[in-house]
Amino acid sequence: MTVRDEIRPGVVEHDDLTIARALEEDIIFGRLAPGTRLTEDMLLARFEVTRHFARQALVQLEGMGVVVRERNKGATVRSLSPSEVQEIYAVRELLQRQAALWIPLPAPAALIAELSAIHEEHGQHIEAGYLRGVHETNDRFHLTLFGACGNSHLVQSIELYMRLSLPVRANSMADKASLRISHEHHRLMIEMLKGSDNWVLAQLCVDHLQPSKRNYLSHVS
Repeated sequence: MTVRDEIRPGVVEHDDLTIARALEEDIIFGRLAPGTRLTEDMLLARFEVTRHFARQALVQLEGMGVVVRERNKGATVRSLSPSEVQEIYAVRELLQRQAALWIPLPAPAALIAELSAIHEEHGQHIEAGYLRGVHETNDRFHLTLFGACGNSHLVQSIELYMRLSLPVRANSMADKASLRISHEHHRLMIEMLKGSDNWVLAQLCVDHLQPSKRNYLSHVS
């Protein structure tokens, strides 16, 4: 399959945000592989917008951490080296461990109910094979969970590193067995919120990151 086939020309969008969202989805779900080159002309052919919107969409994707732009070389889907993956995940582990340690336990019933509803929706999307829904409910679950730590700046940092690790996370998105393991981890997190041991919750939040990291590294090492 060529890059032009992967871009799927003929689909019409209307502005830089919708273009960026569509391309983000292609990257998350593996339709645009790491290292794939993205040119303004390709985007113009697919989305039928002005060059300004095509250029701004690439800027948006660069800001999200999923695309790398180089002067006189254009943009490519971000490809992470093994050392970059290790560094990004080292920071993710630190951030998520600290956030989990700061969540007051036992958690309020309202938080547990909210996470349980997201968890149920996440499971439904996994079984239906609706990957956009899986991705969005997964991120919503984690941001809701870590939002309970009470430090908005820490949560913003967690969200940033979630975006930076998208190429790693996307690698496991199409594997239903991996998604089911992730789903079970979420269930355990909810159960731990009912208790009083932040350290056990924090360790699970760190362990939860490892399968996708190991899977990605096994393919690029």
